Amino acid sequence: MGSRGLVVIIAALAALTLAPLANASEIVGRNATNVKLAVAKNGQALVTYRAAGAQKRVLVWGAGNAIAPHPSRRQLAFKVDYSGGWGTYRRKVWQGFRNACRPYDGPKLGWFVTGCKAADGSYWAIQSWQRMLPNYGLTASPKQAVWELRLSHWSGPLPELQIHLDWSYRKFHHLYGSFTYGGTGVYGFRTTSTGVPLDTHGRNVYVDTFNSAYGAGWKRENSFLTHRPNGTFCYGFYRHGARPEGTGERYRATVIGPGLTPDVLWESAAPGAYDRLADLDDLEHQRGFLEGDNVCNPL
Repeated sequence: MGSRGLVVIIAALAALTLAPLANASEIVGRNATNVKLAVAKNGQALVTYRAAGAQKRVLVWGAGNAIAPHPSRRQLAFKVDYSGGWGTYRRKVWQGFRNACRPYDGPKLGWFVTGCKAADGSYWAIQSWQRMLPNYGLTASPKQAVWELRLSHWSGPLPELQIHLDWSYRKFHHLYGSFTYGGTGVYGFRTTSTGVPLDTHGRNVYVDTFNSAYGAGWKRENSFLTHRPNGTFCYGFYRHGARPEGTGERYRATVIGPGLTPDVLWESAAPGAYDRLADLDDLEHQRGFLEGDNVCNPL
């Protein structure tokens, strides 16, 4: 009882003042409107948009795709110039920028804003979604409700988010799955006690619930880490303190792509009422699927 999901993206290129390296699809703006993407023949990408009442320009360059998790290597990252092009030299750079990117004809992506196909055949894409929403359907502050504008650059297959739905304790909705890239699990090596990645490889799965006890529409249920060594994970929709169970009509999950690959979105209808025979069949599948995962145990 599961399904596979696709999608989601962002990454970029450019040249000038270097910014600190990022660990994933690059955040190039927040609460942006009138978003445009251009990519020059030299591999520089220019993102323009409006935010906070001002025109913004971000120049990005330097990398694409991702490497497999490694404890002593940083994940691939862009180089970014957020300067906005002020000054005579930078103004000439913006004014002389020539887009050589063709219309986007790549795979369908969740949270897609815009994208294009570069002269070398690689893809660029911009996505936007609310990563910072609070867990358990709580009301978001303006800071938590921000829509991040994220850029990615890749060629070849996308990361894959696979999720199966069943029940735990014969009652609660439950999901388990894996996040992989190039056939290898995506996971990190160091995290905080609350599950925030402390290296450039770790990834959280952000799960939302639709039309639940939290209210109408989509609400954030929780976020949690993928596990070593296979990028697997599991989650039950239980009560959390004073908050009700987040059981909904539908569920979706978003994961930031490894390196500079697109972010990936999965969505499915809820599993419905408990079905004993289906649950027994799924338990067998779950044991094999989660083999080697020391955190998740079939229930």
